[in-house]
Amino acid sequence: MLPTDRLPDSSIPPGSSSTTDDVSVETPAPSDAATSPAPPRALPPALQLTADDETKRQRLVAMKRVATGLLVVSAALFVVSRAFETRYPWLAWVRAFAEAAMVGGIADWFAVTALFRHPLGLPIPHTAIVPARKDRIGKALGNFVQRNFLQREVLAEKLAAMRLGERAARWLAEPQNARRMARHVAGGVAGAVNVLRDDDVQQVVDRAVVSRLRTMQVAPLLARGFGLLTEGGRHQTLLDDALRLAARFVAENEELIRDRIKQESPWWVPGLVENRLHERIVSGVEKTLAAVAADPHHPLRARYDDAVQRFVESLRSSPDVIARAETIKLELLEHPSVGDFSREVWTDLKGRITRYAERLGRDEDGEPEAIERWLNGLGQTMLADAALTAKVDLWVTEIVSYAVEQARDEVSLLIANTVAQWDADATSRKIELQIGRDLQFIRVNGTLVGGLVGVLLHAITLALRGTP
Repeated sequence: MLPTDRLPDSSIPPGSSSTTDDVSVETPAPSDAATSPAPPRALPPALQLTADDETKRQRLVAMKRVATGLLVVSAALFVVSRAFETRYPWLAWVRAFAEAAMVGGIADWFAVTALFRHPLGLPIPHTAIVPARKDRIGKALGNFVQRNFLQREVLAEKLAAMRLGERAARWLAEPQNARRMARHVAGGVAGAVNVLRDDDVQQVVDRAVVSRLRTMQVAPLLARGFGLLTEGGRHQTLLDDALRLAARFVAENEELIRDRIKQESPWWVPGLVENRLHERIVSGVEKTLAAVAADPHHPLRARYDDAVQRFVESLRSSPDVIARAETIKLELLEHPSVGDFSREVWTDLKGRITRYAERLGRDEDGEPEAIERWLNGLGQTMLADAALTAKVDLWVTEIVSYAVEQARDEVSLLIANTVAQWDADATSRKIELQIGRDLQFIRVNGTLVGGLVGVLLHAITLALRGTP
């Protein structure tokens, strides 16, 4: 009788006897801890047997028994029909069926077995294909996934059919979903900022901001800023504001000006002269400020404009002004208050985020906060605007497609390298569990089809001989 292939059962403990199909294997228990082999390396999760794999294993074993039983029945029919064919000539048809069925069944048994192991343990060439070609299979699988699944056209079609923009909009339009999302966002941000150490944040600020400011010339930046300020006469608007402030200051501080004039005047100047001097000064200042404010072409405005232009030009080209600006910048950056300010800003920001997240998590039925109002409003806006929803779908498609295109080669290599690191026998066993039961139908079909072909060939032989 032809032995069947035994599928290893990882659940059988050492020292016990297990029988699969018609083969019984006795596993000896280790006699001594010193001579026992090292424990096998743990299999990766993809190759570990699960409860579902155990169910598949049992079904595979049962199907193997069916295929093997059919082959055994064919062999028994062949022996019986051959023994009694001379007495009962019609048994020749049975013998022809059984003989061809055995040939077909054995051939298909060999073919199916050769996929996963050496038949009968013999190192026949081109057998045990899966263990021997595991690396090549992994590489081919990676290339197949890359070429047929990770393509922009395939992803775009699938993402368009999913209508993710509309789904997200409908989900966010529900207040409870918006609150749940806001809670997750706030909780995630709060958790992130609380994990960060204040000293680390300060170092990042120093490296990313302060260090960059140290190496960056501030004068050209100021020149560009003032250049933007002077475009279209914007600096004249600032001058108008300054004139109004100056006029208000003079009007509100007349007594202060009067006292100052009195203090600065000699003792022999009469009070009447001091009052007259005060009136002339205040009146002259007010008239001058009013004249400058009312006349866009006043000479003072022209001199102010020239002064601003000269200052901007000096920031661009004067080495002395540029060096002075750099000195002032470094003095400011080295002042302790700069570091204190960044720490205070970070501490305040972290506290606000933490309190906001705590309030969201604690207040289940309170008024919606800013984040959830924004999320809920975004969902409702998208539902009311089909064009916006279509744009969101397009953005998602572009982002996912771009990310996949950048990672296509890496995904293919990941699949190939992962399979290459797997144990060959465990990989073969895992694959056999997935498709082995279906392959056993090849054995069944091969046995039955082979028998029918044998009957057909027997009929043709009799016809050629002229035997009825």
